[in-house]
Amino acid sequence: MTGFGKASAESKDNLITIEIRSLNSKGADVSLRLSSALRNYEAELRNEISKLLERGKIDLSIYLESKKVITPTEINVTLAKAYHDQLRNLAIELNEPLHDPIAQILRLPDVMKTERKESDEEEWKVIKTAVMEAVNELNAFRDKEGLSLKTDLEQRLKNIENSLNEIAKLDVIRLENLKQRIKINITEAIGKNNIDQNRFEQELIYYIEKLDINEEKVRLKTHLDYFIETCAENSPGRKLNFIAQEIGREINTIGSKANDAPIQKLVVLMKDELEKIKEQVNNVL
Repeated sequence: MTGFGKASAESKDNLITIEIRSLNSKGADVSLRLSSALRNYEAELRNEISKLLERGKIDLSIYLESKKVITPTEINVTLAKAYHDQLRNLAIELNEPLHDPIAQILRLPDVMKTERKESDEEEWKVIKTAVMEAVNELNAFRDKEGLSLKTDLEQRLKNIENSLNEIAKLDVIRLENLKQRIKINITEAIGKNNIDQNRFEQELIYYIEKLDINEEKVRLKTHLDYFIETCAENSPGRKLNFIAQEIGREINTIGSKANDAPIQKLVVLMKDELEKIKEQVNNVL
């Protein structure tokens, strides 16, 4: 979800520069830096950016540089004259000289006024067009990053699948060793001639079923395939996060049920790959 876009435009009165940045975030967190002349368009702009970019910590800056020489403040001449008349009359009544009346008048309330000129509809259309250009550039940046992320995610999923295939081979050996170990332990405990073969087979099947990981292996492979399919969807970030959680659940169950050192090593490798996948998924829109 990271990206950067920039655009420039020109209206009748101003040179316009747009900059937009996006960082990872679970929702759409839009921060605007606008000239005071654009404050009346802030809500509209915020809603539009949220719809276009969906997710991310988004910072949008719009700079207006006037092409004209402007005076930031104006003097309220009518009010200044009224103050001057009152000061002059007061000086006459008090029989005091009137020193530098203009400096005194300029410090009085409301003599100096600042006019805030708001952008008109014509200029706003120019600004919106420039904002769209910047958003498109940011999305192009996101697309490029997305392709790189997709390649990385696919490789890590492939690594997990390779480990799963190795576990499938080891599982055959594990189950056979488990049967032999149980039989040896029972034989040593009660003697070979005292074993009820039918009861032994029933108990063995029950015990093996509790430690069987075939369902987990199938579900894990299904989740891996579904993850790849989901990558092709629009804005799959949240969905991929949920699938990654399911992948983790199956990996953990395999590790706890298998109770086998070679398989545990592969489980650790799969967990490591999954953690890296989860970190990357946070970058997906």
